[in-house]
Amino acid sequence: MILESLLVPTAVVAIAEIGDKTQLLALLLAVRFRAPVPIIFGILVATLANHAVAAVVGTLVADWLSGDWFRWGLGASFLLMAGWALIPDKMDEDDAPKPSRFGPFLTTLVAFFFVEIGDKTQIATVALAARYDQIVMVTLGTTLGMMLANVPAVLVGEAAAKKVPLVWVRTGAALIFAVLGGVTLLWPVV
Repeated sequence: MILESLLVPTAVVAIAEIGDKTQLLALLLAVRFRAPVPIIFGILVATLANHAVAAVVGTLVADWLSGDWFRWGLGASFLLMAGWALIPDKMDEDDAPKPSRFGPFLTTLVAFFFVEIGDKTQIATVALAARYDQIVMVTLGTTLGMMLANVPAVLVGEAAAKKVPLVWVRTGAALIFAVLGGVTLLWPVV
């Protein structure tokens, strides 16, 4: 169960993150600063902090709720995430990085932390932590998933984003969330 609590969040977030607004933010930051290493470290630190908080919330929810109510709520949240994954994400003008005197690391850190609040990968982290009750492993898994999706975006840039059929990626992420929801609804959380 411990290895599963690392691998499932990694896969779920890596797939769900493709085409997400934070990946678009990574592309914009890479083009603006042309400094991949500080941007990658900014994404890492921001994601660890954001997803650690989300994982703690998820385990608190799991401790607060119990039995069938917990199972049904968690299963429904995964199914809702499946539907949300099918909706294309776009970068709002308010989300675009503004010129900054703070450099690529601090700009990335702050922008990623705030853009990730309420994002589907943060909500998925809450649900996954509630499901697995493993704060550290889920945080590491979801952070690894974010890095797997965003580091290539930073390194390769916009050219790679144009080659990926995002509808297939969104469909794959929706299927994973739907399977997690179905499994949670059909079998009690251990």
